[in-house]
Amino acid sequence: MSFEPALAFYRLATSAFGPLAPALLGWRRRRGKEDGRRMAERMGHASLARPAGPLVWLHGASVGEGVALLPLVEQLVARGFHVLVTSGTVTSAAILAERLPAGAMHQYLPLDIPAFLTRFLDHWRPGLALIAESEIWPNMLRMVHARGVPLALVNARLSPRSFARWSKAPGVIGSLLGRIDLCLAQTGDDALRLQQLGAPFLEVCGNLKYDVPAPPFSQAALAQMTAAVGARPVWFAASTHPGEEEIILGVHERLRRSFPDLLTVIAPRHARRGPQIAQIAARFGLPAALRSQGDAVLQETQLYVADTMGEMGLFYRLTSIVLMGKSLGEARGGQNPIEPAKLGAIVLHGPNVGNFSQVYDDLAGAHGALEVADAAALEAALRLYFSDPALVRRDGRATKEAVERFGGATGRIMQALEPCLADLQAARP
Repeated sequence: MSFEPALAFYRLATSAFGPLAPALLGWRRRRGKEDGRRMAERMGHASLARPAGPLVWLHGASVGEGVALLPLVEQLVARGFHVLVTSGTVTSAAILAERLPAGAMHQYLPLDIPAFLTRFLDHWRPGLALIAESEIWPNMLRMVHARGVPLALVNARLSPRSFARWSKAPGVIGSLLGRIDLCLAQTGDDALRLQQLGAPFLEVCGNLKYDVPAPPFSQAALAQMTAAVGARPVWFAASTHPGEEEIILGVHERLRRSFPDLLTVIAPRHARRGPQIAQIAARFGLPAALRSQGDAVLQETQLYVADTMGEMGLFYRLTSIVLMGKSLGEARGGQNPIEPAKLGAIVLHGPNVGNFSQVYDDLAGAHGALEVADAAALEAALRLYFSDPALVRRDGRATKEAVERFGGATGRIMQALEPCLADLQAARP
C-alpha cells in the first residue's frame, strides 16, 4: 500500500472511531489513566478561554517531555506570548499545573480524531506549534500543516529501534515528517536518523532536559525529613517499576547486616502502587511506612514509600545516592537522571536505559553516573558509597558539573525559532 492511501485509511478509521471514544475514555478513567473532570478536553472541548493575542502551542506526551519544555515556556512567556501546553497523562497534568509560569495554560491533547482536533484548533488558533521529541500523530500533523501553522519538532529524538520500525514504512513517515517545517534534534545521531526518514531543515540544538530547573520542594518538609533521618545511611530508588522493588528490598536486607540503621526510600513511578509495594515488603518481613498515609520516618523505619505526587525534589535533596528505576531486571527504557544529577546526587542505574542512553553516556563520561548490572552490583556500589563519604562528595560534584556543561539547548532552540516568533509578533493586532 502506498503512503497516501495508508494515511487516508487512517483518517477514515479514526473518524469512524469517534463515537466510541467516550467508552474508551471511560474505561481509561476507571483504570486511573484519565481525569474524569476533564475528559471533554480529550474530545477537543476546551475548558479554558483563549486569551487575545498570539499564542504558541507546545506539546509533550508525558511528564518527561512536558517538564523538558518548561525552559522554552518561560522564554516564550517572557517574550509576551500566550502559551498553551498540552500533554496526555494525568501525572503530567498535575506536575505541569504546579510548575507552569503565569501566562501559560495546560490542556489535555485531544485523541487523534479529526473532529476532536478540529474543535481544538478552532478554539485555540495557535500561531506556532512546537511538538516535543517524537510525538508523531498523523491527523494532528496533517491538520496543523493544512492550516498553515508553522510546526517544529523540538528536543527531537529518534531511537535506533524506532528508526528501524519506521524504515519499514518510509513513504508514510516521509510524508508525515515532510509536514514539519523545522526539526531541532537533541544529538547528531538523532538528526541523521530523522534526515534519513525525510525530516527537512534539521539543526542539532542539544537536550532541553539539561536546562530544566531542579524540581521544587518544601523547605519545611525537607527540614522535617532531614531531622527524622539524622545521620543514618539513606538511599533513594526513584521511579521504580514492577519487578524492581524485589531487587531493591533484597539488596536492603543484605546491606543491613553491615549498616543496621539503613533507610531505603522507594518512589514508584505510579504513586497508586504504594500499597502494592507495602505488600511486597511484608513478604520480606519489612514493615513499610507510606507517605500517602501520613506515616512518619521513625528510628525503626527501614523502608519508606514515597507514594505521593510532586515531591521528587524533596527526596532528591534528602540523599546523595539515587537509583533511577525502569532499568533493572525486566524493566526497560530507563528514566531521566538529569534532575537528581543537577542536585549533585550520585546516579546509579541498571543496564536497560535505551530511552536515555545518550544522557547516561554523557554523565558516565564525566564520572557522573554508574551502571549496576544486577542486584550484586547494586549492593557493591551502595556498600562502597556508604563506606566512603569523601567518594560520595567527589562523584556527586562531578555529576553536577557534568549537567552544567551540557546545558544551553534553550538558547539555541529560541534562536532557531526566531524567524517564526518574529513573524508571529509582527502579526499581533
